[in-house]
Amino acid sequence: MADPISSRAPSGATGVLVLASGEVIWGKGFGAEGQAVGEVCFNTAMTGYQEVMTDPSYAGQIINFTFPHIGNVGTNPEDVEALNPHALGAIVRQDVTDPSNFRSTQHFDAWMKANGRIGISGVDTRALTRLIRVAGAPNAVIAHSATGDFDVPALLARAKAWAGLEGMDLAKDVTTLQTYGWDQGLWKLGSGYAEPAKGSKKVVAIDYGIKHNILRNLVDVGCDVTIVSATATFDEIMAHAPDGLFLSNGPGDPAATGVYAVPVIKQWLDTKKPLFGICLGHQMLGLAVGAKTEKMHQGHRGANHPVKRLSDGAVEITSMNHGFAVDADTLPANAKATHVSLFDGSNCGFELADQPAFSVQYHPEASPGPQDSHYLFEKFAGMMG
Repeated sequence: MADPISSRAPSGATGVLVLASGEVIWGKGFGAEGQAVGEVCFNTAMTGYQEVMTDPSYAGQIINFTFPHIGNVGTNPEDVEALNPHALGAIVRQDVTDPSNFRSTQHFDAWMKANGRIGISGVDTRALTRLIRVAGAPNAVIAHSATGDFDVPALLARAKAWAGLEGMDLAKDVTTLQTYGWDQGLWKLGSGYAEPAKGSKKVVAIDYGIKHNILRNLVDVGCDVTIVSATATFDEIMAHAPDGLFLSNGPGDPAATGVYAVPVIKQWLDTKKPLFGICLGHQMLGLAVGAKTEKMHQGHRGANHPVKRLSDGAVEITSMNHGFAVDADTLPANAKATHVSLFDGSNCGFELADQPAFSVQYHPEASPGPQDSHYLFEKFAGMMG
């Protein structure tokens, strides 16, 4: 998989991944030409690569897909979680083939190129995954050149110089710049996305990097949703007279985002009104009640993660995407753990005993993905009466 440092590409190689540790992984480039620096992580989902690439939580990251056939169903304008891709690049095992799905409107290669994203195929993605599991998620540069010309020492220097995600606030880079409303409902084959009547429960969603399908699920349970920036003040939120507050997913180090987000959340908690957080939103709530977050060794990313619900012992199969986690040992006495990962025992959810506030580390809105956790949206709606 890896070669010693050399500027000479093997015959036919037009793509390269250079790890900060010095390993060089060659492949066949696709998508846009150029280079990008970020953290390499692996995703175990068998479907949904377009949703993964457009998930704002993947900002600053290069995705190593463990499933070998990525791109073979093409792309379409419906299967996106944001208007533009946020993952920096894709590493795949097999060459991207022509689309074989009736919903496809564009080849994955062309979609990647049009959106300025770099891909490499022909990589032993399972070996790269094992490397990440042993050594942790590495910083790296992904590069694509149609001529196969690379300055590998320069790419290595760039990978080594990149500071990494720890301590980095990326929510401010992916958040909305203006307040807007959302009324699009869930997607259904044959009819597309629903356009339901305006909901009766007024919810303000703080956009730290929100996925569109979260908004659709909120609408589906009767919420009238207004989205505000990650940096919105408490007064700006309250100006919408919300019945509940939603804290979204997002990228980067939660401690860095928490510098400006936590004081606002603390003010909201003083109102004793309902609050629901997902992923980064879960971490933000944790920080707001006094817990700490920590960088994970490899993170959790995929659509097949088992989570135990502590209230009844049921196991939910969940979709996950996070590289940081709430340290369960630092949760205060009024924060009761509700969910735990069956992979590593890390905290996957908690609720406050003295007010209607709860959060989960996984994605109950996953699309495509398991639907075991859709009840959480109904729980939030029920809290608002």
